[in-house]
Amino acid sequence: ENGENEENEVVEKGSNQPAAGTTAASTNAKTTITNNMITAFTGETTASAKYAAYAKKAQEEGYPQIALLFKAASTAENIHANNHKAVLEDMEVSIPVVKPQFTVKSTQENLQDAITGESYEVSTMYPEFLTNAKSAGNQLALISLNYAYKTEQKHKTMYENALNALQNNQVKTLAGQYYVCPTCGNTYETTAPKRCGISMTGSERFIKITNA
Repeated sequence: ENGENEENEVVEKGSNQPAAGTTAASTNAKTTITNNMITAFTGETTASAKYAAYAKKAQEEGYPQIALLFKAASTAENIHANNHKAVLEDMEVSIPVVKPQFTVKSTQENLQDAITGESYEVSTMYPEFLTNAKSAGNQLALISLNYAYKTEQKHKTMYENALNALQNNQVKTLAGQYYVCPTCGNTYETTAPKRCGISMTGSERFIKITNA
């Protein structure tokens, strides 16, 4: 399949008139998913920068294992941002300039912030965006959003485990290396399977994170 069909056609940016043959509902669906993808791109770009800063803070505080986790997640979020960007480009939407804004606190507070952010994405944001992408008939958006949705579920658990380890003085039991799928951002602790469990990308292409 080439992914190109009438349902995926998008009204050109700046036009308020429905394209020939489209209904108001389909036009609204496309407008909604366009806004969703811009929000997702902005969020993932910000998360990537924020987690990179959190990694640096964790390293400074003497938590190299947590720093590795933040770096791996930062790498994954950048992959999500680039995927979302590709969808926007395919939709012929102007890519917004993102200036990440966040505050770096203690590693424990940073982990809690990360958990809060990931929890929102997996419980509310991405499920809603996926529903909207399906309504709009945008296959590329569905793929990109699903990649991020599936990965963020894993990140949430990893952050929760890291926070628990930190609170119980067991940080050294956390993973000492990570593998990130370059296609979908899927993140693995310690070892990686032959193929990514989300995108089926071969493990020989995975990004290995061994130092923050």
